[in-house]
Amino acid sequence: MFDLSILFPSVLNGLTTGAVYALIALGLTLIYGVLHIINFAHGASLMLALYAVYLLKQHFGLDPYLALPILVPGMFALGYALQRLVINRASHGKDENILLVTLGISIVMENLALLFFKSDTRTIDTAYTLTTVAVGPAMIALPKLVAFAGALVVSAVLLWIVGRTDLGRAIRAVAKEKHGAKLMGINVDHVYAMSFGIGLACLGAAACFLLPAYYVNPQVGSGFVLVAFTIVVLGGMGSFAGALVGGLLIGVVESLGGLYLGESLGQIGIFAIFIAVLLFRPQGLFGGKA
Repeated sequence: MFDLSILFPSVLNGLTTGAVYALIALGLTLIYGVLHIINFAHGASLMLALYAVYLLKQHFGLDPYLALPILVPGMFALGYALQRLVINRASHGKDENILLVTLGISIVMENLALLFFKSDTRTIDTAYTLTTVAVGPAMIALPKLVAFAGALVVSAVLLWIVGRTDLGRAIRAVAKEKHGAKLMGINVDHVYAMSFGIGLACLGAAACFLLPAYYVNPQVGSGFVLVAFTIVVLGGMGSFAGALVGGLLIGVVESLGGLYLGESLGQIGIFAIFIAVLLFRPQGLFGGKA
């Protein structure tokens, strides 16, 4: 049952997928940790980024990896503008207003995608889409390996920004005590918008790493955001380390679930872990007790 020649490739495949899950969840974690809101538009924003990568490839021949310098700042600008122009205004009302606003943004994005692209599932072809690389005894698709490495590099950059830069210190100060941060001269609204922008920039990077090996349709974000929410809860709300470890763990669990339970039941293990965490450690693996 536990044949290493089958188990090792499955674990490796899970780690590559999990790294991209972690990158998506890091953006969600940053937004929740600083703004203390649950962004229901996170999945739709990923879908938007995937379509942008698709269009750049189909109409301009731009390789998805070379689209990174366009997608990352583009999604950052979108996130910054959304926060300043829409979410920031809604935050002055009742708490549930923001949830409804992000849900509304998600619905608008998905319906615009349906209007322009219909419900068709689209993929792209590159010279390396079907290329495989030997990693030990396993063969793994090159796009998945690049996605794994790229997701780790972007995650490391994000952790460096939050941990070592003035912006990161401002983000951490606002996340911990926004009124105190304001008294210290920090522009809280700017930090909120920067955090939201960085959260969506992570999605821009994730889209560039995903599309060579994945597909896009108007509903594609829903599945990813459900997994991302699970990772955020599993790792501990607002914990970057938790999002990274949780993403890799969920990727492996999903891969092993698909191996032993079948493709259609592969995600049962994810939600079994999700329920177990809620029951026995609701603060998550890396979260502190309230």
